[in-house]
Amino acid sequence: MSNQYYVYIMTNKHNTVLYTGVTNDLKSRVYQHRENLVEGFTLKYYITKLVYYEITGNIESAITREKQIKGGSRQKKMDLVRSNNPGWSDLFDEI
Repeated sequence: MSNQYYVYIMTNKHNTVLYTGVTNDLKSRVYQHRENLVEGFTLKYYITKLVYYEITGNIESAITREKQIKGGSRQKKMDLVRSNNPGWSDLFDEI
């Protein structure tokens, strides 16, 4: 059985704040953000909407990709979301 790791981007309801993270359990992690169970940035800015995610096969590639996304400009992050989710829909029910 292979492991799956997820790199994800979440935002608030107005799509004005972007948060990039990595996890091995995307559904659980997004639920934690949505229910305000995670202290810090996501709670402060009401980050509750999953708008993008990628699946990788190992933690090293997931962390590398997370750093790559975080290191990019806000515009690059927005373009990445739009390329897969043009309407910025909440993808939580899809996972």
